[in-house]
Amino acid sequence: MGVRRTEGNRPVVRRGWVRLVLVLAAVGLFLYGLTPDRAHAATAGVGGGSSVGSSTAPPDEGAVKRLFDEVVPKLLTEHRIPGAAVSVVAGGKQVFAGGYGVSDVPGHKAVDADRTAFFMGSDAKVFTAVAVLQEVRAGKLDLHADVNAYLEKFKIRDSYPGHPVTVENLLTHTGGFDDTFMGLAEAGPQHVGSLGDALAAHQPDRVRAPGVVAAYDNYGVALAGYLVEVVSGQPFDRYVAEHVLQPLGMERTSFSQPHPAAIDAELAHGYRPDGDGQTGTEGLYGPLTPTGAAAVTTVADMGRLMLAVLNGGSVEGRSVLDGEGAALLLGRHFGPDQRMPGMAYLLEQRVRGGEQLLVKDGDVPGFHSNLALLPARGVGLYVTVNGDGEDSTGGWMTQQVLNGFVDRFYPAPAAAAPAVVGGGLGKFTGDYRSTRVSQSNLTRASALMGSVHVAARGGELVVSGPVSRDPQEGETRWQQVEPGLFQQVGGSARIAFELDGGGEVVSMLTDSDPTVAYEPLAWYQAPGLHQWVALGSLVVLGLTVIGWLVAAVVRSVRGKGRAGQPVVRLLGWVTGVLLVAATGCFALLTSDSNELNQTLFLGDSPLLTVVPAMYLAGLVLALLMVVCAVVAWVRGWWGVFGRLHYTVVAVAAVLFLLLAGGYDLIGTGHLAGSLDLIG
Repeated sequence: MGVRRTEGNRPVVRRGWVRLVLVLAAVGLFLYGLTPDRAHAATAGVGGGSSVGSSTAPPDEGAVKRLFDEVVPKLLTEHRIPGAAVSVVAGGKQVFAGGYGVSDVPGHKAVDADRTAFFMGSDAKVFTAVAVLQEVRAGKLDLHADVNAYLEKFKIRDSYPGHPVTVENLLTHTGGFDDTFMGLAEAGPQHVGSLGDALAAHQPDRVRAPGVVAAYDNYGVALAGYLVEVVSGQPFDRYVAEHVLQPLGMERTSFSQPHPAAIDAELAHGYRPDGDGQTGTEGLYGPLTPTGAAAVTTVADMGRLMLAVLNGGSVEGRSVLDGEGAALLLGRHFGPDQRMPGMAYLLEQRVRGGEQLLVKDGDVPGFHSNLALLPARGVGLYVTVNGDGEDSTGGWMTQQVLNGFVDRFYPAPAAAAPAVVGGGLGKFTGDYRSTRVSQSNLTRASALMGSVHVAARGGELVVSGPVSRDPQEGETRWQQVEPGLFQQVGGSARIAFELDGGGEVVSMLTDSDPTVAYEPLAWYQAPGLHQWVALGSLVVLGLTVIGWLVAAVVRSVRGKGRAGQPVVRLLGWVTGVLLVAATGCFALLTSDSNELNQTLFLGDSPLLTVVPAMYLAGLVLALLMVVCAVVAWVRGWWGVFGRLHYTVVAVAAVLFLLLAGGYDLIGTGHLAGSLDLIG
């Protein structure tokens, strides 16, 4: 399943560890693929140098092999990933398929490009798009029909009357569903349940009207696969095997749970770094097969899929789509700004060095992959790895391989410096949040660090936050080249701002990921403000816990009686201890981004329940503290300083819990939502 990133899928500058812990930010490492600055590249020049081959001819097979033989082993070592495989198709044939490293660390089994199957994660969504379009071309599905027209066992809630979710919305990540995924994976294939039952039981809220803005959506893609089940009368895995895999001769690809024994015998194992070694990963199975659960393939098999997609839907005379269906798959179907990349059907438009790409990447615990098509060149590349990498850099490694290939064989022509449009930058400044941030579970806390801050400085925009896939990029500078369109200083990347009829910004778009947009926040919703409020509140609570404990010990040693209103003070002390302890538990839960990835997929950590319960208990105690603070002033308990201190502690606890509730760390359904503190 593509938890991109959000599937899922989000890089920021390294912060001090104290602040990182206290502001509850580490979840951002999982949702957005964020990685610290240490993820450097000894291969920063990967793919650089002179061009090999002409601008129109397929790349030379020998040159392709030399590139990957040089680059991939270095990247595996750099990122601490056990193995990788790569395939390239061009000119209507496979020009390269190679394996590197090992598929099984204890057994030291070498990766075989033809036989070693890797979990493909969200790259499985390409198969889902093909399956849906087959049923569209057969007249059984209508891209513009309400999905409820096909659903019988359950219906999608009518949250926006007159604006139904359509089949096309599901294929462009514009259905408007909240991004929820926690606990839907399984460690093994034995008890995964049915696709339809899972969709009915875990239907997320519709948080946006459909067709308005893109927000990466695993539920929507799974629903698209279920529609194929409904209209075909076949389980999704069987449908794909019969209508896609068998016609293309993809004999080492499977969506079944469990896999065929012959595939499992050669299956790569997923890993994450653990000390000086590697530990195996889990969470690769589950009911949402159309999003990638359990789906496995070899790079040689994926070469056959790429050849078919690039060749009008067929390869070697065997067809899975007709010409019109293949054109639908690759065409642009959503994008609010024509100057920026948009969405094909579950393939994402991107640009590299002037080359137009259609890309789908996949990320599940221990496996990361990248499928990229250059339709104008008739070229496709697929790369996959079986390791999360140091600091969650597995996905970035696959991007490095893709970047290196494009830069080597299709280098960008020299371009004149763009003309700069001056003035009017103030309306673009402020804080922005990704549309993929969940509004209904604790992964919402990623917004504390995963948001984007935009400032104007020296006639340029200065952007801090994850607007690039490069983990080395923190703060970036941008020049306005057209009204509302900005190009990175010293580079070719672009961002754009959508404005409403009144000239107010409604979203920011990046060319690195058309599956998400960034929406502006009010000043009081700014994550920076929330970080300082949370930090200040925890400092007050922590110092009070220590101070009252020391004071109690001193009074005991000196033989003095207890302080006035000891029960009320104990209430404050317990509240402080509980909130500080809950924050420590949350920090422990999120301290390893690779392990967190698996934990959220499986939902198997007791801390996922314990942390919200601790915060909820803290909320009850904090409200009692507020009552006691009021009574203290009315009845004159302690001195003025004592009453003032107790009131400050009560306010600190309440403020902290308002933020915790707003970021769904309490599990009570947006405690601060009614106050619009979080957005």
